[in-house]
Order: sequence, then structure tokens, then C-alpha cells
Amino acid sequence: MNILAFDTADEVLSLALECKSGFYFLEIDKPGSHLELLMECTDTLCKKAGILAEEINKIVCMKGPGSFTGLRIGYSAAKGLSLALGIPLISIPTLDCLAYHLSFWQGLVISAIDAKKGCFFTAIYLNGETISGQFDIPPEIIADKIDKIPNFSNLPLIITGWGAKLLKTKLETILTNRTIILDPQYRNGRARELILLAKDDKLIKNDINSGPVYIRKSDAELKFG
Repeated sequence: MNILAFDTADEVLSLALECKSGFYFLEIDKPGSHLELLMECTDTLCKKAGILAEEINKIVCMKGPGSFTGLRIGYSAAKGLSLALGIPLISIPTLDCLAYHLSFWQGLVISAIDAKKGCFFTAIYLNGETISGQFDIPPEIIADKIDKIPNFSNLPLIITGWGAKLLKTKLETILTNRTIILDPQYRNGRARELILLAKDDKLIKNDINSGPVYIRKSDAELKFG
């Protein structure tokens, strides 16, 4: 099966393609260029893999939260290809995807996206499974939720995701008795992980009628109700 994945949820654009000939990956750190580069990068990956776009069997994208604009770009492109090729679209919750590569970690994993206005989109994971909901909350409440997790007060926690560096700085002033580690790959795109997660049989087989999940309303929605 030929599976194509887009991660357009933040500043770094990443794409991955898995097919019989191998696994192909492309990442571009050029904020604001997703719309311009997404389809061009798709063509590049297909050429590297030696397949035609028409031979793609499944499309995967980020469900959200993330950049309002970035998520819309990724969803629009994925839906367009899904409809044009008659193939399924799978969307993966962004915070789950960000934490996936740390499933081995023997401690708490925090996925974090800077939601601005002093808050973070965040979720807490242990042994590859979420032990919290997905929140839009300030660092003080995140720290409180961490402190209330039983039996893990002595374990280090690692923070990943595009807001990880900022959140680590803020949590270190609150959780002074905890070891907090910044994931060295915190800013990387996650298209490869999207493909791995899309193979989960528990997922909806085709998300073509869905749309991005933002958690928070956009500024325009808040202003005009």
C-alpha cells in the first residue's frame, strides 16, 4: 500500500510516503510556505519513490490542534486528493502524534503547542498512552495536573512539540523539585509518525467528512460570536 502523509500543523512542513520501494521523507523549515510548497513536495516524493500520484492508496493528515491556517491547508489538500483518487483519508490528533516517538520513555511525556495568550495546547502521556484530556491551559494548571498524577513524583518528565522549549522554561519555575527534559526533536515535523499511527485498526477508516479540531475558537469566531 502507498501511504502519503502531510504535517502542516505548525511552521515546519513535513511529508512522508511509504510504498513498496521504501520510506521517503521531506521536511522544510520555511514558515508561511505550506500552501506554496505542499503539492510540489508531494510530486517530489512520488518521483523519488518511482510512483505516480494516482497510485497513492491512502492520505493521512493532522487533525489538530495546531495552526488554524496550517491545519486548513493540510486538510484541504488531503481531502482534494482523497476525493480525486477515491481513496480514504485518515486524520490523527496532533498531540498524540507529537508524543508518539517517545512511547518508550519511562516517565511522563508532555505534548505542547504554544496556543498564545499565555496558554498551551497540551496532553500528558505515560507508556505511550494518554492519561489526560487535551487542554488549552496556562502553565500553572499544567503543573497542577502533573503534581496530581499519583506514584510518578520521582520520575523525570520530557516535553515535546513546538511549544516545548517555552513550556519547559515556565514549568521549571513552578515544579522546582522535578527533572524536566526538553526533547531534542521537539520542533521536528511528524509526517513519519502520522503514517505509523494511521495503521492503527482502531481508527476511523475514512475521515473524509471530518474537519480540523482546533480546541480553541479562532479570534474571528470569538469576536463575532
